[in-house]
Amino acid sequence: MAVLEGDPAINLAEVEARALGRLTPLARDYYASGATDEITLRWNREAYARIAVRPRALVDVSARDLSTTILGRRHPWSVIVAPTAFQRLAHPDGEAAVARAAAAAGVTMTLSTLASTSIEDVAAAAPGAPRWFQLYVFRDRALTAALVARAEAAGYEAIVLTVDAPLLGRRERDARNRFALPEGMTAANLADALARVSSDGRDSGLFQFFASQIDPGFTWADLATLCSSTRLPVLVKGVLRADDATRAIEAGARGVIVSNHGGRQLDTAIASIDALPEVVEAVAGRAPVLVDGGIRRGTDILKALALGADAVLLGRPILWGLVDGEAGVRHVLQLLHAEFDLAMALAGCASRAAVTRDLVVWPRG
Repeated sequence: MAVLEGDPAINLAEVEARALGRLTPLARDYYASGATDEITLRWNREAYARIAVRPRALVDVSARDLSTTILGRRHPWSVIVAPTAFQRLAHPDGEAAVARAAAAAGVTMTLSTLASTSIEDVAAAAPGAPRWFQLYVFRDRALTAALVARAEAAGYEAIVLTVDAPLLGRRERDARNRFALPEGMTAANLADALARVSSDGRDSGLFQFFASQIDPGFTWADLATLCSSTRLPVLVKGVLRADDATRAIEAGARGVIVSNHGGRQLDTAIASIDALPEVVEAVAGRAPVLVDGGIRRGTDILKALALGADAVLLGRPILWGLVDGEAGVRHVLQLLHAEFDLAMALAGCASRAAVTRDLVVWPRG
């Protein structure tokens, strides 16, 4: 088993600070940056500070059940690893290390289309572990279909369709750094497509290719077609409005993820947690609703659940832990699990069912 060296961090803020000091400037800014003025990036964190908890007293919390069920699978607690690109920038083992750490914690991992390790290799790194695949829709629908087919064949349990990136947001730190992947690293799941582009004699730069291939014409009708073309449930990621949540479910989506892409797409977009309640109301129990963006404490998970989320997705903290490889990711998950368990007990909640809307005051201030 991988073991952390030295004095371990005691919270996710310490994990982040240590990671930022060790990553290359290029990798640090790629992971940490938001779009343009990074206002939404800040709002994602600040919004949780405006939500107050009203704990219940004299509840028997001597035994606590943190588990929840999503899409028919029991999860030991309400956390899923979010899709993040190019994890080998943080550690040579990259996505494989995250897969092993998530499996050890019983946590579902979501693999990015832009992973630096392939769909198949990640599946082989943690056989039998639950995992989802995040999908971008490309102009080349055959490429999109091939990615879905590979995920199905490799045992992934759901498709997470990102819908908030018809074009790529402008991240000025990356522009200033002239971000490019190091020699020997690429988008492993797109390797064949990149090779075809290169053989045609055209610009084979990864980001130019990716930006040119994202389909800005993808519509609700196309979503319905995608949902009907795969045996896997499709969750729509990037929903911030009640009407969009309703249309996603009507088109066949089996879940909705309230997300602003970690503040990396449209700056000044609403904080994810602020958008959550109206999406939950619109979905009205027809499908699971998840949320990402700004989760850093166990109390953040508690607040998200109280506002109606079935689970949260954890993104950047996984990357900060990954700087220490598999052991670092395990440590991040252990820290957050312990904080969530304590928050549940101190709030007077012995199970997920006890985390109800009256537990929080929102918005505050």
